[in-house]
Amino acid sequence: MDGVGAHEAIVESPEHERELSELPLDRIEQVLTAYRDRSLALGRDRRTRYVLVFKNHGEWAGATQDHSHAQILATPVIPSVAAEELAGSRRRFEKSGRCVFCEVMERELAEGSRIVSREESFLSFTPYASRFAYETWVLPRRHASSFANASEETLRGLAAILKETLGRIRSALARPDYNFLIHTAPCAEPDLEFYHWHIEIIPKLSRASGFEWGTGAYINPTPPEEAAERLRSLSPAEFRAS
Repeated sequence: MDGVGAHEAIVESPEHERELSELPLDRIEQVLTAYRDRSLALGRDRRTRYVLVFKNHGEWAGATQDHSHAQILATPVIPSVAAEELAGSRRRFEKSGRCVFCEVMERELAEGSRIVSREESFLSFTPYASRFAYETWVLPRRHASSFANASEETLRGLAAILKETLGRIRSALARPDYNFLIHTAPCAEPDLEFYHWHIEIIPKLSRASGFEWGTGAYINPTPPEEAAERLRSLSPAEFRAS
């Protein structure tokens, strides 16, 4: 097919040295609002099937600019990673009648050892069998499949838990490079019972090698329970920049 789509950059702050978690809470909310509004606008193009919001922070994460920014890609196909996740979620729903992400959150809350932070409307945790050391997910506790449909209230809650979670990672790991990705439903299917939008944060503490590329399996030297305990142990004074 022809190369059709869009690629935009969102500059998150006029201050060159400040990372996203170091911005005031209201500014983070403004950034998230820009993510949502541009996702909605790009998704209105009938040729667009999927909109991906992602952030590469630092050279190891693939950033080519030091200034804090995120990127948005609108594509005429559903990327394979998203398609596989959607298919797996659908299979689980057909078997259990429930969203697998809602089930995961229930189990994480009940077990407790992998929780990083819990708020009224959001939960962050290091997922079971994490692919990467200190990999952390952020999910809305109320079922929703499309980030582009997030309300102002939802974005306020997301700003709060994102500031805390990224701040804990920044402090615990001495300002690591990281990738940040918003997984969401396809543009034409914003209301899916079986899928749940979420954010994946992946600190770049090591590089993938031949084993990972050749097998699709990952070597993670840090158990998620240990990572979550380390992130939780920080006091607010240690991770709050502003």
